[in-house]
Amino acid sequence: MADKGASLTVVPPYGHLLCADRWRESSLVQSLAAVPVKTIFDGDLTVADFHLSNRTKVLYVSECDIIAGNAYKRKLVRYRNASSSFQKLVLVEKTRLSEQYFPTVQKFVVFDLGLSLLTVGGQTEASQLISQLVQSESRENCFRARSAGRLWDPLVLSVVQQLPGVGRVKALALLKNFSSLQQICNAAPAALEPVVGQSVAEQIHGFFHKTTAGRP
Repeated sequence: MADKGASLTVVPPYGHLLCADRWRESSLVQSLAAVPVKTIFDGDLTVADFHLSNRTKVLYVSECDIIAGNAYKRKLVRYRNASSSFQKLVLVEKTRLSEQYFPTVQKFVVFDLGLSLLTVGGQTEASQLISQLVQSESRENCFRARSAGRLWDPLVLSVVQQLPGVGRVKALALLKNFSSLQQICNAAPAALEPVVGQSVAEQIHGFFHKTTAGRP
C-alpha cells in the first residue's frame, strides 16, 4: 500500500516496520523477530523494500543484484523517481564477491542519483541497522545537516566516511564546511584541499568524476 497513491504518505506506527511481502521468509526478517520491532507485511510495497517509522524508506541491493549486471540500476532509478515524503536510504551488500563492483555502485547511488548509501555485510547486519533506525526516538531527517554547533547523526557520518580516504575526523571536517553530500560531490579539488588535504581531495574528486568502465 505504501507505494500507491495517498498511501505514500502513510507512516508506520513507532516501533513498527512496513515490509514487502517478498522478504517474508528472509533471514533479515527472521533476525528482526529477535528484537522489539513489529513487522507488518505489505504485498503492495513494490518499489521500496521497507518503510520505517522514522519516515525512512529502504531499498536493499544484494550481492546477487550487483554481480548479476545492470538490472539493479533500473531498480534504483525507479526508487529515486518514486514520489514520496519519506527519506530514501539504499543498503548495499559489500561482500568478498561484490567488493570489486562497489565503487561503481557507490558512484551511481550517491553521485548520479543523489541517494544516501550505507553498506552492510549481509542481511543479519542489515536487520541490526534497520532495528536501530526503527527504535530511534529522533524524528529528524538523519541525512540532513544539523544546525551549527550540534552533533551530526551517526548515519550522516557513516555515509561520508565511505568516501575514499575519509575517516571520522575528515568526515566531520567536510560536513562542517559543506552543507550536504551533494555539495561535497560537486566540489572542486581546490575547494576540498583546505579541508582534507591535497591527496584526499583528489581521491574524492576522482571518485565522483572519473569515468568508470566495465560492469556492473
